[in-house]
Amino acid sequence: MRKFLESAEHMGDRMGEAFHVFGLFIIGAAIVWATGEELMIIYEHGGPSIKDILLLFIYLELAAMVGIYFKTKHLPVRFLIYIAITALTRILAIDVKEMTDFHMLSLTGSILALCVAVLVLRFASSTFPSKDGEDS
Repeated sequence: MRKFLESAEHMGDRMGEAFHVFGLFIIGAAIVWATGEELMIIYEHGGPSIKDILLLFIYLELAAMVGIYFKTKHLPVRFLIYIAITALTRILAIDVKEMTDFHMLSLTGSILALCVAVLVLRFASSTFPSKDGEDS
């Protein structure tokens, strides 16, 4: 019975790993597709605007995050925070003329809080490195 349970656990681990890889391929394909769509829109408009460049940067960060996961089997939390910072910056840059002062302050405060979070993560990972060398 014990051998069966170990075998079932091993098969479950392999199925979970296969699902992760399949999911990452799907996410990677969606990133490439979305980037292509955005490049077509930029071409149709005759050139990029700041919102287009920031959106392409978000796609680049997502692709880098997928690539890092493939190489290391770890998902750096900092990359998610970088994406959030870029997304909030994009909103701020695009909608700044229509924003209320409170909305603008809340967005910049959120960006500041995320930057502080990256600083804390960097400090913590260099001061207290993990056993397997994983960088958060």
